[in-house]
Amino acid sequence: MQWNWQQRAWPDFRFDLAVTEPLERKFLLKSGELLGAASHLTDEDHDQIRVQLLSDEALLTSRIEGEMLDRDSLQSSLQRQLGLKADARRVSPAERGIAELLVDVHRHFDQPLTLVRLLKWHALIMQGRPDIEVGTFRSGGDPMQVMSGPIHNPSVHYEAPPAARVPKEMRGFIDWWMRKGEPLPCLARASVAHLYFESIHPFEDGNGRIGRAISELAVSQSLGQPVILSLSKVIEADRAAYYDGLTRASRSLDIGGWVEYFSSTILKAQETSLRSVEFLIGKTRFFDRLGNQLNPRQERALLRMFREGIDGFKGGMSSANYRAITKAASATATRDLAALVEIGALSRTGERKHTRYHLALVTRAR
Repeated sequence: MQWNWQQRAWPDFRFDLAVTEPLERKFLLKSGELLGAASHLTDEDHDQIRVQLLSDEALLTSRIEGEMLDRDSLQSSLQRQLGLKADARRVSPAERGIAELLVDVHRHFDQPLTLVRLLKWHALIMQGRPDIEVGTFRSGGDPMQVMSGPIHNPSVHYEAPPAARVPKEMRGFIDWWMRKGEPLPCLARASVAHLYFESIHPFEDGNGRIGRAISELAVSQSLGQPVILSLSKVIEADRAAYYDGLTRASRSLDIGGWVEYFSSTILKAQETSLRSVEFLIGKTRFFDRLGNQLNPRQERALLRMFREGIDGFKGGMSSANYRAITKAASATATRDLAALVEIGALSRTGERKHTRYHLALVTRAR
């Protein structure tokens, strides 16, 4: 089998822009909606949503690669790097590194992508890793293979170019990124950039995280403003489709299917980010509406529910959840929850032990 980089026309990828044109139009329309929704936020809310979205992306882009990080530590690191008030908790090198990478993508979206910048990103996310070459392209003579299955009989999903070819291939990638002439539409450029980079697989580890950061940088540069996409949240929800798409695209230079898949993924990520902004707006209006009708226990429980994000407690919050959060007695919890339903803070579903409570919140700002 020939991989894409072994084919004579490499890296002349082929795809039909007409197929993804409707997705491009929808993305631009949604970009306007996102900008409009964000205009309702105060400066403090802007900072909060940036930290929330960046920490979600950092957490999930790492989880896709099997690395489990702590959300609170990520948020603390992000707050420091964005010049915001933060606690003094200790942050691991992995959490600090991925946070610094994403802040660099966000803050310096208009700066060129260079080999030096990519090597810096790798050094950030691999700091504290003595087992690999950090801040440099992979070396050595062994093939770089993506495999699964038993050790004695593995399935090879992909084999990257030999290490000796990587510097030349990466110079070609940067030349493609910086090329003049008529640019590719936003989603197509991000899709091709991701696949092109992943096909070279220039690093011993960290290619997925950096590849997804490159996609977000491509979108921001195309729009001329920094965006925070919930890209990894969408990918993590269906990893099989993501890896299957990469595997199929790595065997051909005809990548129309990949461009359509990844463009749709970016569109879903944008919609998720829009929902997050609207959720925060809804939270502000929620507490404005309730005014001083809440006792301290109720306020603590509601804030905890909001902290769970758009999806909230799986299946809704139970009376047991409420008691655990507030340390209230059973009878007190029952009265508190009934009062929250009465004033329209919560909605109630189910009966008896199956009773669950949900935030009575309309997230759409329009």
